[in-house]
Amino acid sequence: MNILIRNASDKPIYQQIAEQIQHLILSGELKAGEALPSMRLLAKELRISVITTKRAYEELERDGFLENVAGKGCFVSAQSPALLRETRLRMAEEHLRRAVEVARQGAISLSELEEMLGLLYEEE
Repeated sequence: MNILIRNASDKPIYQQIAEQIQHLILSGELKAGEALPSMRLLAKELRISVITTKRAYEELERDGFLENVAGKGCFVSAQSPALLRETRLRMAEEHLRRAVEVARQGAISLSELEEMLGLLYEEE
């Protein structure tokens, strides 16, 4: 599992880890039932505190992406189609919110933004 920590990021390290693991799950790179590295091993590999990895794993467990099995470790949860869709909708909304902010700052009209979105959506 390849996780990159950006020290210049505004996001806390635990959030960077959680988002990258979530992306690996949503993209299918990590499959249901697959074991994740132990919190200690991941902390050692990333050269960060175990508390930070614990917080990232707890956030993923809370959101339904991981299951913690006592004495065995953390595993990727089976994802329901509804949960996957809701997560992807939330991610799309976040990106669109940022696009709207940039458009407003650049005096790009709603119709221009809609046209761009339509073109991008139709691209393959």
